[in-house]
Amino acid sequence: MIKNITWLLSVLIVFGSLSACKKVIKLDLNTASPQLVIEGNIYDHSGPYTVKIFQTVNFDESNAYPAVTGANVILSDNAGNSEQLSEIYPGSYITSKINGVPGHTYTLDVNIGGKSYSAISTMPFPVDIESIYFQKSLFGNNKYPGINFIDPANISNYYRLIYLINGIKQEDINVTDDRISAGQTISYTIRPIDTDNKLKTGDVVTIWLEAVDQGVYEYFRTAGREGGQSASPANPTSNISNGALGYFNACSVRALSVVFP
Repeated sequence: MIKNITWLLSVLIVFGSLSACKKVIKLDLNTASPQLVIEGNIYDHSGPYTVKIFQTVNFDESNAYPAVTGANVILSDNAGNSEQLSEIYPGSYITSKINGVPGHTYTLDVNIGGKSYSAISTMPFPVDIESIYFQKSLFGNNKYPGINFIDPANISNYYRLIYLINGIKQEDINVTDDRISAGQTISYTIRPIDTDNKLKTGDVVTIWLEAVDQGVYEYFRTAGREGGQSASPANPTSNISNGALGYFNACSVRALSVVFP
C-alpha cells in the first residue's frame, strides 16, 4: 500500500540518511596537490542549509578528507536576500535565515585564503511523484523500485532521484531529463549498484525526486557516467568556478514512501 509521508518526515528521513551514507562520487585523487571540494544544497523548505568544504587527498593517503576551516561563505538570491554562513563545526557552514523559494536564483560565494569561488543555481518548481512501482529484473528474482511523475510541459526539466531503504540512502546516482518525454508521464526505474542488497517484505522504500537545474544535472550525470565504479574516473563537471570540485544545488524536492510487499 502506497502512503504519502508528511513533508517534514520525508525531509528528516533523507537528511539523516545523507549524513550517514558513504560517498558514491569518486574524484580523481591521484594529483600532485590537494584540490578544494565544495558541496552545498538549498531546498524548497525552511532551512538551515549546509555548505561543506574540504580537500581531496592523494590516492595513497588516508581517505579522511581534511576539512577546510575559516572560509568566508555567503549565500544570496536574486530577491535581495543575503547572509554569511556560520561554521558550526570544521568545514561545515550553516545558514540561519535565508529560505529556498522555487523560481529564485541563488549565488554561493566562497573566499578562502584570498581565493574566491562562486556558483549559481536556479531552483526549479517542484514536481510531484504520482506513484512508486516495482519492476522485476531480467535475471533472478530481484525487484527494482521506480516512480511515475508528470513532466511539466513547455520547459526543459532535469531530475535527480535519491533512493532509500528503511531510511538508509543507497549508493546510486540517478538522473534523467525530459528530452524525449517533455510534458508526458515519465517512468524511471532505479537499478541499484548493489544488486546483493535485495528488498525484503516490510522494507520501507523512499524515493526523493529533486527538480534540479542543468548545471547540477550535468554534475551528477558525469559523476554517474561510469556507474561510479571507474578506478580512474574523470572528475564530474562542477558548476563551481575557479577550478573547485563539487557542486551547488538549489532544488525543489518531493518524496514518497511505500512498504515493499
